[in-house]
Amino acid sequence: MTPRTHKKLLRFALLPLAAAALAIAGCTSGMVTGTGTQSNGETGAAFLVGTDAPLASVVSFQVQLMAVELTNGTTTTSTLVKGTPTVDFARFNGLQTLVDMNQVPAGTYTGVTFVLGTGTVSYLNTSGSGAPSITTAPAAFSSSTFTFNLPKSLVIGTNTPPVGLRMDFDLHQSIPVDSNGQIETNSSGDVTVNPTIDVSTVTRTDTFAHIDLLYGSVVTAPTSTTEPSSFTIQGPHGEQFTINTSSTTEWDGGASLTSLNTNSVIEVAGTLDPADQTLDADEVALVTNSKFYARGLVTYVTPTSGAATNLDFYVRAVEPSSLADVPLGGLAQVNITGNENYGILWMHNAFTQLLFNSSALTPGQEIIVGGTQAEATPATGTAITVNRIHLENWGYEGTIVSGSQNSGQGTFQMQINGFAGQVVPSTVTVYLGPACDFRFGFAAFNDLSNSAKIRVVGLLLKNSTNGNLVLLARHVDGLQFTDTTTAAWQ
Repeated sequence: MTPRTHKKLLRFALLPLAAAALAIAGCTSGMVTGTGTQSNGETGAAFLVGTDAPLASVVSFQVQLMAVELTNGTTTTSTLVKGTPTVDFARFNGLQTLVDMNQVPAGTYTGVTFVLGTGTVSYLNTSGSGAPSITTAPAAFSSSTFTFNLPKSLVIGTNTPPVGLRMDFDLHQSIPVDSNGQIETNSSGDVTVNPTIDVSTVTRTDTFAHIDLLYGSVVTAPTSTTEPSSFTIQGPHGEQFTINTSSTTEWDGGASLTSLNTNSVIEVAGTLDPADQTLDADEVALVTNSKFYARGLVTYVTPTSGAATNLDFYVRAVEPSSLADVPLGGLAQVNITGNENYGILWMHNAFTQLLFNSSALTPGQEIIVGGTQAEATPATGTAITVNRIHLENWGYEGTIVSGSQNSGQGTFQMQINGFAGQVVPSTVTVYLGPACDFRFGFAAFNDLSNSAKIRVVGLLLKNSTNGNLVLLARHVDGLQFTDTTTAAWQ
């Protein structure tokens, strides 16, 4: 297993504008300063990648991005995002998504300005007996406009591969909790948020620029039924992206180019193309060919052992968004009939059905369900019927159980403490997958010290024989944060 290196990310606590400039620029005053230059009339491609750092029990942190503008001390670009998309940063948890990509004036930029609109915080309420519920409160931001120096200048050229920003919204630092780890609200019932973001400049080939998760509905059919080919999807914020496939693209669940139509919903991972504003796909997963799609974290399964008859899950994403029984940001219930097609996204082998089925469903799993709109809008009751249930990678925050590390087997145990930890009270055994890497301060297995704070991005699996939980790791991240406004990943 070859450890990957990582670039340090400079963390900025989003203070009000004047204070932020002083805190980051030292004794200099005013807004961002720099020696950047800008060309006349020439443009280049700039993209924005989004992810998040987790916070226990937070299931949704939706923020409206009014603008993300680059500056060089004298000039400010147009925004890097089209419209005013609302991005749920709690949805990523160790995975990265493409927020948007636009043409901006070519030049060297030394700062960035974020303008935030409205926001909401949703968290899991596990008080009482039975299934957990969701509480949602408005986010009261300490300020709405913030400008910062970039840790490394962003150079945008013409006829050159795209470059961009990686925006990691640190929920751990941004949202206040009490001594018991519960979300704090003010006298108005709002959650006071002091936004803290890790910002880095990235090129298309950097690890932090890889797109782990982008979903959308197909709007134009593939240009060819054999590779290479391309097609267009509409993303979660209404923007459109062209997806390129090649002979090296992996397709999940036996799907192929011929499987796609304008009723298809897909998930894709890949890298930005060096020549234009398109995405070169590493992997493509067909979620449904019948339009209805929902994604989220399982919070309750009935019965707790044996073959499930229904489950509750927190809905992070849904299409179409008008389905009353599948509320975005709420809990939906799924009837398990035994006729569902089960799969594991990003896993290609004949054992998938043995590893994930109706007897292997458990709270804490991140799933995708798909089916027809008719099945998703039952005439009576609130439970829906689906024809596909797929397991996904997800980021699980926790601490390493002291003495559990076994380098020979590539395993250790962890206590999950994040949102999923609210519904996964027991320890889980982590297995390092064949493509697992170490990030954010971890470089090798020996870095996994006793009681270290950690995030494992991977697949949560349940042994249907004894009920034990295992986590097949794709990424192992260090989470040793400090609380200063200029802290870097340790």
